[in-house]
Amino acid sequence: MGSGQLHVDVEFKSPADKFWGCIRDSTTVFPKAFPHDYKSIEVLEGDGKAPGSVRLITYSEGSPIVKVSKEKIDAVNDAERWVAYSVIDGDLLKFYKVFKGKIHVIPKGEGGTVKWSCEFERASEEIPDPNVIKEFAVKNFKELDDFVLKA
Repeated sequence: MGSGQLHVDVEFKSPADKFWGCIRDSTTVFPKAFPHDYKSIEVLEGDGKAPGSVRLITYSEGSPIVKVSKEKIDAVNDAERWVAYSVIDGDLLKFYKVFKGKIHVIPKGEGGTVKWSCEFERASEEIPDPNVIKEFAVKNFKELDDFVLKA
């Protein structure tokens, strides 16, 4: 089938430590801050932050193709502000046999850059690259920046 990668960098104005803190605490923060995107994020295994933790994400009506996603945290480096995860169950796996993501927060001046990347393997040749997921990530990061700035 086809496999590939997508990458996007999003600049943010809020303090990098606060931005990273919200990503690390997304289980609690995202459903409260973005109820239009996230109905709930439930920790099924682990603490929701450490490698091996499994979270069940239920998306709201605003989510384009995915309503439910089960993600496993593969690796975390708090000192370097990055987290890697794999989608292990849910709607996305109807389209992609493999979907792994990484979020990396890089401080710069008062704010910074958040780098999001994913590796994927399509379930069939007709399936397009997951650009809709990339656009959702960009929207979320911009909304998170606004949320942190107002907090």
